[in-house]
Amino acid sequence: MSAKIRLHVEHPLAEGQPLPLDREQAHYLFTVMRLEPGARVLLFNGRDGEWLAEVSEAGKRGGTLTALARTAPQRMPPDVWLCFAPLKKARTDFIVEKAAELGAARILPVQTDFTNAERIRRDRLQAHAREAAEQCGGTHVPEVAELRPLAALLGDWPQGRRLMFCDESRAGPASVLEGESRGAWAILIGPEGGFSQSERARLHALPFARAVSLGPRILRADTAAVAALTLWQQALGDWA
Repeated sequence: MSAKIRLHVEHPLAEGQPLPLDREQAHYLFTVMRLEPGARVLLFNGRDGEWLAEVSEAGKRGGTLTALARTAPQRMPPDVWLCFAPLKKARTDFIVEKAAELGAARILPVQTDFTNAERIRRDRLQAHAREAAEQCGGTHVPEVAELRPLAALLGDWPQGRRLMFCDESRAGPASVLEGESRGAWAILIGPEGGFSQSERARLHALPFARAVSLGPRILRADTAAVAALTLWQQALGDWA
């Protein structure tokens, strides 16, 4: 019996391990998807790979799955963070979903001088990241961090992590990150209005930052996030 549903769980996964479901998970599996005892699902927890499991008990408010066998090893993404200025709700959701699909290890919303959104719902964005990982076959769910001012993020930057700074003022041939090495990286996407002059000057002065172009056209911020992750993955990530 094949399994078409993938579900992220917090519990350890091992052969014969019983896995209690919370009310939301039970509603999705048994009310929305109409699964019954004996049905198979795929599970992952970000640590133990992907597992085939069977519905042991099904109820409206809960249920139990039993892990049967591992179907895929744990696959971790490359060590790249996506830092971006939040946009309107639907476009921020899009960025988080695509970052999870494209293999970002961590997602960091940042407040810039021209950021329109002053707050985020971190729990909602984390749920979007989890759902994207469930749908794309990933075994890792990137953490969505709390919104932080860009200045604070740069002031507390971890040693050894490079920063790919997408500078819209450099529209032209796309950069290919020649001469750069793999390792710990982050990608920074600005807001709809772009970076302020002071932010751009600070970024260009940082010894760990590299300004890049994403091509001859100025992209919308949500498009830029996808383009930047694709560019990085092809040059330095697990697509190369």
